[in-house]
Amino acid sequence: MKLHTSDLTLSSSLERPAVYGKLLLTALFWGGTFIAGRQVAQNLGPCSIAFLRFALAGAVLLSLTRIQEGRLPSLRRRQLVLIVLLGLTGVFAYNVLFFLGLRRIEAGRAALIVATCPAFIAVASALFLRERLVLIQALGIPLSILGAAVVIARGDLRQILAGGIGPGELFILGCVLSWAAYSLIGRVAMRGLTPLVCVAYSSLTGAIALAPAALCEGLPRTIRQSCALDWLSITYLAVFGTVLGFVWFYQGVRLLGATRAGLFINFVPISAVVLAFFLLREPITPSLAVGAVLVLSGVYLTNRPAPRS
Repeated sequence: MKLHTSDLTLSSSLERPAVYGKLLLTALFWGGTFIAGRQVAQNLGPCSIAFLRFALAGAVLLSLTRIQEGRLPSLRRRQLVLIVLLGLTGVFAYNVLFFLGLRRIEAGRAALIVATCPAFIAVASALFLRERLVLIQALGIPLSILGAAVVIARGDLRQILAGGIGPGELFILGCVLSWAAYSLIGRVAMRGLTPLVCVAYSSLTGAIALAPAALCEGLPRTIRQSCALDWLSITYLAVFGTVLGFVWFYQGVRLLGATRAGLFINFVPISAVVLAFFLLREPITPSLAVGAVLVLSGVYLTNRPAPRS
């Protein structure tokens, strides 16, 4: 039976609304990770939370990889090195810093600081991968950073000049740098591996790296003393924030392209701030609102595609 072009077009048009819905849900899920992370970080150690999250997520992702690929793909030496680097940057470093930061500052503020990731990725890509950075994208970078500075300093930029940045803000800034490194390494790794394989293998690698630190932190005692809400938060982080979030996002990339799918990431800090307001009773202060407008405007400009020559 032959499939005509019209049949493929119809199938694609029917699939698009579902993908748009999945991308919106992904933004909501990723916004929710700040709420779940803020909740569980008050009770458990950062290494223990991160290990449990990615041990669970890694097991599910490996099962999905085996179903989709028909097997677990073997890795060449260079690919193995890249996977280890992905696990150390995007899983180990990012999540330890993430939960350390969320123990100290509000979820909404943390989400807006993390939202500057595209600006740092754009700069790093231009420096290390020789990617072209056009003027309108370059304008978005300082705008995002200014917005983050307003959020960090709670509207008083003199605090930054006076060294008044707290450890929580510094930990979340470390998350941004870790994710920028993860993104650059991932672009190289995905030249020979599918996104699902990269995410599954890096999640497993990160969980293995986190295990000794989690044991030193008292993981067995943590498991015994965890309450139902802690486990609910960890399960949310693993299933919704990691497995469904990444799988659905890459489905959007496949059907819509990276640029159009990436625009939905702009909704992550918005959903985080709104959820933090309703679920954690975190106030939306004037500095938070101003910082949000600046950060989101900068992210939008940074994500604008370069004009075709």
